[in-house]
Amino acid sequence: MVDWQVLQQSIGVTFQDTSLLEQAFVHASYINENPDFHLPDNERLEFLGDALLGFIVAEELYHEFPHFGEGELTEIRVSLVRQETLAGLAAELQLGDYLYLGRGEESGGGRQRQTNLADAFESLVGAIFLDQGLDAARDFVLHKMHGQIQAIGAKGVGRNYKALLQEFTQAKYKQLPIYSLVEASGPDHDKGFVVEVALGDSVLGTGSGKSKRAAEMEAARIAWEKLMIE
Repeated sequence: MVDWQVLQQSIGVTFQDTSLLEQAFVHASYINENPDFHLPDNERLEFLGDALLGFIVAEELYHEFPHFGEGELTEIRVSLVRQETLAGLAAELQLGDYLYLGRGEESGGGRQRQTNLADAFESLVGAIFLDQGLDAARDFVLHKMHGQIQAIGAKGVGRNYKALLQEFTQAKYKQLPIYSLVEASGPDHDKGFVVEVALGDSVLGTGSGKSKRAAEMEAARIAWEKLMIE
């Protein structure tokens, strides 16, 4: 039996409507197998949370780093709201333990799957906003991302892996990397993209993200790190 009180203590938010909190963890696979369940899946909350995260992070970066330009701010925002980062935050809160999953998703390791964890984090942000308002959602997000934002301030802007990869391949191989869209899936409000980066006929890396640009950056990062150890 899930103890929602424990989760509320963990996230530091006490819900007025705990059904919103519970809905944030209802995976579509569970509804497919249990169509009479008393709550809908979390996809609408995920849509809302995704938009809120982008806004909250952008607003914080705008004020925190007044000397950074648009490109630098965009790069940092993408790194903070990408699937890998959100899944890590969700794992720290053990959000996977609270997911309602269909049998197939459960047996396939759905509680540890990055996409499910990141989606749960976004859905939770949406639920907090609806129940407590924007200030509470902002406080939750910035508290959880405090370490990452402070690290950016200490180390400077994250690496532009597309630029690094291009510089390296141009200097060493006299070729430019080519990015190809492999897959675009999901509903319009929650698209997922998979991109490959290749040099000639050789695929150097494959990345995924919620935008084509984010997927390209992830592919470039994987490719660049691979080339650095060869």
